[in-house]
Amino acid sequence: MRTTSDKLSTSQFLLSAQNLVVGSISWAVFALLFFLLFSVPQEAKAGLPLWYSIGTLIFELAAFSIAGLLCFRNWRSNQIVSGRNVWLAIGIGMIAYFLGSVMFGLWELYWQLEPDVSLGDLFYAVTYVALTVGMVLAVSSRKLNLEPWQWGVLLGIAVFGVAFAVWLSSPADLFSFPGTESAPATAEVAATAAETAVDTNAPPFIVAIDDFLKPFSNYVSLFYVVMDVVLLILATALLLAFWGGRFSQSWRMIAAATFSLYIADMWFKYAETRVMDYQSGSLLEVFWVFSGVLFGIGAVLEYDISTRSRSRGRRRGGGGGD
Repeated sequence: MRTTSDKLSTSQFLLSAQNLVVGSISWAVFALLFFLLFSVPQEAKAGLPLWYSIGTLIFELAAFSIAGLLCFRNWRSNQIVSGRNVWLAIGIGMIAYFLGSVMFGLWELYWQLEPDVSLGDLFYAVTYVALTVGMVLAVSSRKLNLEPWQWGVLLGIAVFGVAFAVWLSSPADLFSFPGTESAPATAEVAATAAETAVDTNAPPFIVAIDDFLKPFSNYVSLFYVVMDVVLLILATALLLAFWGGRFSQSWRMIAAATFSLYIADMWFKYAETRVMDYQSGSLLEVFWVFSGVLFGIGAVLEYDISTRSRSRGRRRGGGGGD
């Protein structure tokens, strides 16, 4: 019969930093393979199958839910060097993103609605605010004594982010990449939607909420673009602030997670406004999964180095006091 200490040792082994990092990387690789193999419909005009959309959602939900739990583990630990409130804010952002994806999945996959805005966007908004708070707290805990070239990099990223946001927010017919077609005019979209509307199994109150939220789509879209630029700048500042420090590995992962979130968001914004008949689930949306995975890995590395450094400190202190 296994004793309590045996069970505790097994649990500690399963939740070791190495196992968690390997498991997270494996999940990202499986997600990439899934997107690569099935993101393109077999027939030219065929839509993506329901099972594929459910699969992409599962990859995303698992990544962000586990990342949220790992961030909350950091928040509960008194040994975290970068500050518990930092990880509380990031953890709230991860769980809010998980809930937002659940709501978006219900809207699109279960109730067969085409949500410009859904209740999921309320949770997504909480994610961006929480991540901004957490990253500001992390940056403010360190003095940004940057070299001139580092300030130049930060300024360049800010200019790029703002310029790209302005371009995305411009009318689709002003700019377009070769081989893409701009989205049809609003009136034409409405007429086409009316002709091709499909029955929905959504209850009347969900349909009413969906109709109520649609007029806010432009404001919600603008909010996402602005917050993505803010997070991009903060991620760059984090990368420069923690560069070469003892805890640089974890914050490099957090910065990479933010960059991945930016890539996926910007692609979705571009495709939604400039690619005709776009259906969510394309290859670049795998960066949403990468984002959740990288946030989780960052939390694991921060917890591991914080607990190990504090343990060594206690042993040295104990030895000196004998």
